[in-house]
Amino acid sequence: MGTVFSIAVRDGGDWTRAIADVVAWLHRVDAIFSTYQPGSDVSRLRRGELALEDADPLVPAVLDLCERYEGETGGAFTAHLPGGLDPTGLVKGWAIEWASDILRERGSANHAVNGGGDVQTAGESAPGRPWRIGISDPHRPGTVLTAVSGRGIAVATSGVAERGAHIVDPSTGTSAEGLASVTVVGRSLTVVDAYATAAFVKGEGALAWLESGVGHEGLIVSHDGSTRRTSGFASRYEPESKRGDSA
Repeated sequence: MGTVFSIAVRDGGDWTRAIADVVAWLHRVDAIFSTYQPGSDVSRLRRGELALEDADPLVPAVLDLCERYEGETGGAFTAHLPGGLDPTGLVKGWAIEWASDILRERGSANHAVNGGGDVQTAGESAPGRPWRIGISDPHRPGTVLTAVSGRGIAVATSGVAERGAHIVDPSTGTSAEGLASVTVVGRSLTVVDAYATAAFVKGEGALAWLESGVGHEGLIVSHDGSTRRTSGFASRYEPESKRGDSA
């Protein structure tokens, strides 16, 4: 998936085997969905070498989710891009959320799985302490712009900080470049990952869309470094020490 993953389990006991299962799961997802690996199911589908009905059963399941979020975002998110089938705008968040489910099934109530800054948490980081997730500053790589805090939250950021201009606007077939980054916070990383991609594509219309009833909060960073937050972002997710720190 072209990024680094980290797993933090905050429950007592030996979690070596459970974490190994998570790592195996992530490698399986990469082998199926990678657009970089020529032998992946998605790459073979793109080249017409594999029929959908012959692909791994996870592929049609993910494509069904992509169709759902394409409808919910008015087409700003889609797996059908000019370059061919590409569900990667959803796959990473979906894979991380599933990894969290694997840990839950193994008995972990308190953990975080992070893939390139997109994070699914469960429970608390320590007894009585919520998880605190830093949001990267797209204008100053390696620095944190702000943080969000909560129990069992999911955080996804789309933008140019990690991989440059790589998000395609389906309506034009070119890179979406209206914003520097968009972060969306909710409970399901599958959802917030897709919504962050869609919001980034919507550019200056992202804030209005997030405020229109999609049920999630967001932070938008413009190219001039200014930030805008949805009306409930600070009160629901930002630690008190960070509230009001808007450029």
